[in-house]
Amino acid sequence: MRKHMSRSTMISLLALLAIVVGIPLLLAKHEAARTGQTIMQYLERVVSKTGDRNLPESIDVVLPGEKIDFLKRQSIGDPMGDAKPWITHLKVVDLDQDGLKDIVVCDAKRNQVSLIHQRPKGTYTEKAIGDTVRGPAHVTPFDVDKDGDLDLLIAKMGMIFPNNDKIGSVVVLENKGDGRFENRVLADGIARVTDVEAGDLDGDGDIDLAVGQFGYDDGEIRWMENKGNWEFKSHNLLNLSGTIHTPVIDIDGDGDLDIVALVSQEWEEIYAFINDGKGKFEPRMIYGSTNEDFGSSGISMVDLDRDGDPDILYTNGDAFDYIPPGPRPWHGVQWLENKGNLQFDYHRIGDFPGAYFANAVDVDRDGDLDVAVVSAFNKWNDPAAQSMIWFENDGRMGFTPRDLSSSPTHLLVLDAADMDGDGWVDFVTGGMHAYPPFDRMSRVLLWQNRWPDRKTSEKASP
Repeated sequence: MRKHMSRSTMISLLALLAIVVGIPLLLAKHEAARTGQTIMQYLERVVSKTGDRNLPESIDVVLPGEKIDFLKRQSIGDPMGDAKPWITHLKVVDLDQDGLKDIVVCDAKRNQVSLIHQRPKGTYTEKAIGDTVRGPAHVTPFDVDKDGDLDLLIAKMGMIFPNNDKIGSVVVLENKGDGRFENRVLADGIARVTDVEAGDLDGDGDIDLAVGQFGYDDGEIRWMENKGNWEFKSHNLLNLSGTIHTPVIDIDGDGDLDIVALVSQEWEEIYAFINDGKGKFEPRMIYGSTNEDFGSSGISMVDLDRDGDPDILYTNGDAFDYIPPGPRPWHGVQWLENKGNLQFDYHRIGDFPGAYFANAVDVDRDGDLDVAVVSAFNKWNDPAAQSMIWFENDGRMGFTPRDLSSSPTHLLVLDAADMDGDGWVDFVTGGMHAYPPFDRMSRVLLWQNRWPDRKTSEKASP
């Protein structure tokens, strides 16, 4: 004889069902709100984060494509010496505004920011600027105090390799004139800082800051409101570990500055924080990889297709977490095409093992933007493994890889500018030699563009 379920048992089962279904649903709702998605979009992405991550037996460390030999390489700044260089970032800028391009360098081995000063033309001399900064990770030149000269915003990690301690800082090297810089700490004792970018984020006429904090398990994205007299008030935007870059730009074309952020580690996401013009931001996830091991390594904002709005140039080739570090088959370069209304289409530019940072520049002066990229984590035991390549744009956003160099290895950073005023873009690279092999090292290199047949191939800059 069938027994009827008791009222208390029914209530218990309903309560259990509410817990089993309700708690995950609440968590999904929370995560969807955090990322600016609908619940269905969030759940679709969670379900899609599956698949085989096993490596193939071999990875192509040399990409096909005809090589055009046009770069003349020279070491600039201080000699490498006996130490293995740890150049974490560099930026080409005319810091003293004398008409010649200089290079600001973050050196994590020396715990120092330095200036490679060009004067006279073609002669480069390096000197330390400001006081010691432990673990400088990124430098942004900007006139923060609006006094007419360029200050330097420094993202201080405190320690380059994984660490959960609150050892990060936001530092500005205030330009005092005559080549003198004074260290000012704007935020201290926070999760390791990887980027500091500047702009008037609340529309009050002064310069605020967007800050990315990698941390390790407890990173953050914040904006810092300028209250005057070098005092800043922090506003939290997102609590996720792994933030690498936080560029400031009007991503939605409404006339105010927004913040774009790349979050790596297990997230592998790109966010836009949409500004209402007064410093209130709404998060929107505009890209998320389904591969939790994607290895996001950098973004830059550029109108790659030259249609009048900013696109996102994006590299994935990080391998700091692997022992030993090495390439993965999905490493490479892509761009996110801005389609308007915060919609972005993903386009793969090409594979490149260990791809770490890319610059969009017109390498060959044919009127479109090519993409140069460096590798920090190729298979360096193979002497043919490439450390620097470029993708030639055919003018229709089709890209062909072309070799530049296999030596030196471990190139972590890249910047591009016309260093000698000849109308052709040159490159500057920095080496981060934390892992073997150590047979092809460099510190800071200038790669001068000596494109063949210049007189017949030169075209007016667009």
